[in-house]
Parts: sequence; C-alpha cells; structure tokens
Amino acid sequence: MGYHKRLRIVSGILKDKGSLIKTTLSTKRRKASARRVILRATTHGSSVPPSDHRIAAVIGLGDGSRFTACTCIQAVMDRLHRTKDSSVALKCLYTIHNIINKGSFILKDQLAIYPSSGGRNFLNLSTFRDGSDSETCEMSAWVRWYAGILEQNLMVSRVLGYHLNSPRSKNEIIGFLNSDLLKELDVLVNFADYLGNVPADSLYLQRKSLVHEIVRLVSEDYRSVQREIFVRVTELGARMVSLSWSECTEFLSCIDRFEGCKERIAVLLVNRNRNDDLWGLIKETKANLVTAIEKKENEGKMVVAATADNESNKLTQFSQLFRLAPSGRWVEF
Repeated sequence: MGYHKRLRIVSGILKDKGSLIKTTLSTKRRKASARRVILRATTHGSSVPPSDHRIAAVIGLGDGSRFTACTCIQAVMDRLHRTKDSSVALKCLYTIHNIINKGSFILKDQLAIYPSSGGRNFLNLSTFRDGSDSETCEMSAWVRWYAGILEQNLMVSRVLGYHLNSPRSKNEIIGFLNSDLLKELDVLVNFADYLGNVPADSLYLQRKSLVHEIVRLVSEDYRSVQREIFVRVTELGARMVSLSWSECTEFLSCIDRFEGCKERIAVLLVNRNRNDDLWGLIKETKANLVTAIEKKENEGKMVVAATADNESNKLTQFSQLFRLAPSGRWVEF
C-alpha cells in the first residue's frame, strides 16, 4: 500500500472519530444518535461491508417514531452526498439497500419520499468520482452503477405498489388492464436493462468483500425481477388474442429489450439466476407474438381493402343513377 493511500485512510479514520465526538457533544440527542449509528456503519479505512450488527442498528431506527426514521434517512443521505470516498459511498448505498430489503414500513416510506420532489435520479450520484488513484476511479464506476440500481429498484416499487421482496399474489394481476401490465413489464425490463450496464472493465473488484456482497444483493433483486416478469409475460401471453396491434407491438418491444440484456447480465452473474423456464417462456411468447402481429396486420389490410371496395361500389352505383350537368350540378338520368 502506497504512502499517499495510507495517509488518506488514516485521515478518513480521524475524520470519522472527530464526527463521532461531535455527535456525542451535540445537544440534539435523537439526531446525534441516528447520525452516530450511520457513521459507525459507513466508516473509512476498509472495503469490507458493514457488519450485521451495524446494519441491524440502522434498521432498528425504523422501529421508533416517524421523526427517528426521518432522521435516519437524512443522516445516511447527508453522509452519502458529502463523502468523496468511493468505499464510504458504497457502504452508504449498501446500507440504503438493506433498508429497502429489511427496513420497517415507516423507514421505507421515508426513503421513498426523499427528496420530496422524488424523481428518477434522486440519489444524484451520476457524476460521482473519487480520483485518489486508479482503483478508486474504478470503484467510482461501481458507485454510479449501484446508485442507479437502487433508483431502478425504487422506481419498480413505485409502479408495482410494493417492494420486490414482498411480491403480490399471482391472482391479483388477473383483473389488471392490459395497459397496467405493460407499464409494469416495462419498468421491470428497465431494471434488467440497467443491471446489464455493470462496469465490465473492473469486474475483478468483486474480490473485495464489499463489492462481492453488493453483487449478491443485486443478484437477489434480479431474481425477484425475473419472477415478476414471468408472471406478467404469462398473463399477457394468455390475453394475446384480445390484445390490440399496438399492445402486441409494445409487448414485443419489452421482450426484445429483455432478451438484449441477457448476455450483458451474464457477464456479471455468470451462471447465477439462469432461470431457464423464464427464457423458455420468453422465446415461446416472442414467436407467438410475431405470428399474432402479422395476423393482425393482415386482418387490418383486409378491412382497409374491404372498406375501399365498398366505397368504390357506392361510387359506381351513384354514377349509374346521376350525371353531371353542364351547370356543374348532379342530376338524375
């Protein structure tokens, strides 16, 4: 380890100690307590994920009042947006991910409405960069990618109306409109599409336990996404005869995009989450959709041709009954 890197790590550790002392001396006890919990879960100095008991302490903040939950979310967001250290940023995102997966309703609710304006890029890390050395530059790419994954996760939750780790009963979607199912399928495929944008040039960083654990959590999310996609593709496939031409083309577009993610995702997950049943369903449904779209297009052409013939016959009958007089008016024969 180089001198500058050791100096940076020591400096970060000292900053953490100073911040912890500040929280101890603060008169705002509840806010200081929440901030202290977050600081201990997201320390400088290592690429090891927060321990289980540190994560449990964060999750425990959601068992109190709404104010405590709000303070927890504010503390982790402040920590995330103020740090320039890629490892600290990844630990903050990892903590947020655990809040999404394990947090109480009140904690998830506070996260879902942060900031009050919402939006697709609410974590606001698309320009994050830790330029301390070549490795931190590559870690920064993982920070940007992981932040995007969590944003996609929350977007899925907003559209579906529940979090990925608490799936809806398959029977509940039977009464959904086609447009609702297509909208949900679209946002699920968006998640898979973004997952495939993993920093492929620095996959070797998975040897770090923090990055390895992050990939494990994301893999679990993708497994849930696959399950939700399977349910919706099955239901829409059963309705194929009643789908309009535009609905069929939208459905096919989603399937094509999902297929386009497969190889890119495999680069990250290798043989994990292969789900051969899902890909078999996708292949079969795509073939049926292509046939259905061609059939509907041909039916549409036949309707247009029949309408044109009908109009032509009407014009012929009219010309047999009337003639155009020199005055420019139609008169009967």
